[in-house]
Amino acid sequence: MNDSALISIGLPIALAIIMFGLGLSLTPGDFRRVAKSPRAVVVALVLQILVLPAVAFGLVIAFNLDPLLAVGVMLLAASPGGTTANLLSHLFRGDVALNITLTAINSVLAAVSIPVITNLAISYFDADGTLGLQFGKVLQVIAIVIIPVVLGMFVRSKSPGFATRADRPVRIFSIAVLAIVALGAIFGERDNILDYLQSVGAVTALFCLASLSLGYFVSRLLRLSKTQSIAASMEIGVHNTTIALTIALSVLDSVEVAIPAAIYSVFMYILAPAFGFLISRGHTDDDPADNHVTTVPRATVE
Repeated sequence: MNDSALISIGLPIALAIIMFGLGLSLTPGDFRRVAKSPRAVVVALVLQILVLPAVAFGLVIAFNLDPLLAVGVMLLAASPGGTTANLLSHLFRGDVALNITLTAINSVLAAVSIPVITNLAISYFDADGTLGLQFGKVLQVIAIVIIPVVLGMFVRSKSPGFATRADRPVRIFSIAVLAIVALGAIFGERDNILDYLQSVGAVTALFCLASLSLGYFVSRLLRLSKTQSIAASMEIGVHNTTIALTIALSVLDSVEVAIPAAIYSVFMYILAPAFGFLISRGHTDDDPADNHVTTVPRATVE
């Protein structure tokens, strides 16, 4: 499986198409919006970039994971929020404009956060020395994460109609890729899957719950509006597991590193909607702090 053209060539191309689709949903205004809600953006980014890796590291140490699985969990923690968060935030009446802004910023920061956190994890857990993200591999991460997003934004600026028409096909394609890759990673290690579930299942489930909870309750504690807190919860709890899977399989060439992301993607689609339902119960539109919210999503599902 590791050596197949599907993984080494097809998967990065598929991810590039997904990121291009994400770019089709973004505009420069999504980045400029930071000036309008700087506190909400800073809170969410600090949680995502600094706190989540610390939480993941604590879970990995507490459960004494195998080095490659530990690297996989840290890679997952370093991956940006998934664009599925935009859809879930809309469903549970969150601040979708904030989600779109965070998704745009995270897509850029991922080119730095993923190599840094992953290399630190590889070094700390003494994983296979050839596993590291050397300079060439870092460039590969940038190529499949950033460049397609920029191209998508450029195309949107020139042809908004095409960007709108492409939204649904890219969304369906994205879901299909995630499902195929996650199931493929699990099937490729089918002889060990029960052991993996036993060792990393609890870690990924707890990490998902911790991500969702931190995003919502810390935001509320810091007096962000309920809609902003729901958006932060979805953005922080719903990771772009397709990026983590692609890097694990095609860049690091390791199915075992991909397993945590594959299992997380299953828990994520169960726990995130359930959590969203719980925190949005009783939510009304008469909260004065929420009057600025826009609730029309324009992003693809990863």
